[in-house]
Amino acid sequence: MKLALFAGGAVGEQIAAFLARERAEVVCVAVAAGDPHAEAIAAHFPNRVIGAGDADALRASAPDLGVLAWWPHIVREPQLSIPRLGWLNFHPSLLPHNRGKHYNFWAIVEEAPFGVTLHWIDAGVDSGDIAFQRPLPVRWEDTGATLYEAAQKAMVALFEESWPAIRDGRIPRTPQPASGSFHRASELDAASRIDLEASYRARDLLNLLRARTFPPHPAAWFIDGGERYEVRVEIRKADDDER
Repeated sequence: MKLALFAGGAVGEQIAAFLARERAEVVCVAVAAGDPHAEAIAAHFPNRVIGAGDADALRASAPDLGVLAWWPHIVREPQLSIPRLGWLNFHPSLLPHNRGKHYNFWAIVEEAPFGVTLHWIDAGVDSGDIAFQRPLPVRWEDTGATLYEAAQKAMVALFEESWPAIRDGRIPRTPQPASGSFHRASELDAASRIDLEASYRARDLLNLLRARTFPPHPAAWFIDGGERYEVRVEIRKADDDER
């Protein structure tokens, strides 16, 4: 199985290290400009680095499969159709729930099933057939930060446990259900606003606060007296002797 690896971030670095340990046939590697992990990713496969937009170099490497390991960009034609089998993408949600952006926020706010997915990519956004998935629990103690961290760890683990099937070309293709949700990055700020004159269920307000507890990123917010204020929250399970 000849792989084209487009990798980013800490997850991409871990996947590159894993594939190097496995002596996988990675025929080309692309890294994202400005990614602090780019040098470490490329170091695992010296002399195989290509430009992310270099379709000719990708085609010349003749990959069987493309892997987008925490890749920050959408792959489009002509690169989309170059790998013989297609592309697998890492998505940190339990598709079809929370396609698009800010999965860790919406999983809490919408109380949607949460997890991580390896899916085939198509011309849409996070809409391709599902290959492998792993559900993850969401507890009251979780925040946007803890779900982000959990998804990163689970994404690496899912790829590693699925590697024998990927290596042997035994990769499922299960169409996504028509249900689920899709969110754009532009939705996040407005969805994070607290209206001081509105009524909220306590559950919904707590979910909003913890979903946006992800320092140093902005938090849930409200306006009072013309000033904008941010709110974060910590929830912990009480010990038996505190009940």
